[in-house]
Amino acid sequence: MTLKGVLRKSRPLLSSMLPFLLLLLPTVVIAATGGDHGGGGGGWQATDTYRVMNFAVLLALLIFLLRKPVSQFLSGRIKGIQEQLEDLEEKKKAAEKKLAEYNERLAKLTEESEQIIEQYKQQGEAAREKILQEAEASAAKLEEQARRTIEHEFNQAKKQLEVDVLEKAFAKAEEKLKSRITEDDQSQLIDEYLNEVVKK
Repeated sequence: MTLKGVLRKSRPLLSSMLPFLLLLLPTVVIAATGGDHGGGGGGWQATDTYRVMNFAVLLALLIFLLRKPVSQFLSGRIKGIQEQLEDLEEKKKAAEKKLAEYNERLAKLTEESEQIIEQYKQQGEAAREKILQEAEASAAKLEEQARRTIEHEFNQAKKQLEVDVLEKAFAKAEEKLKSRITEDDQSQLIDEYLNEVVKK
């Protein structure tokens, strides 16, 4: 494997270790300078070289030891995030499917409610027409019955009037006859009547 391949493979590990290295950098700098903050520095000494070498060995050892756990941790974390994303995607698809089903049901309910309203309108119109027809038939029957009753009452009144008129006419005629007929006229009428009876 070439150095480029190794660097390419170790790039994620190095980038994950970068914050740790940045935390250790001040320690290395202090160790390299010997912790001397005074004005008279003695330059680079052999102990400084050993300190830097110790740090480099420690750093290499840490990288070697932590490479697998860190990469496993990161790959596990990445895998967990991917699984969560896949799970969320599946949940999203299921929610979209349920939403589509609910929208379809809602559309069907709206259509059914419109059909029910239309049926009730038609039934109401048919009931109104039936009621109007029955009312018209009842009115016609009542009118016919009233006409017959009026005619019957009129005929009865007419007959009664005729009877009353005849009775009054007979009464007046009788009165007139009584007042005009004399005893001789009565005798003559009786004789004529008897002659008629004898002839029969």
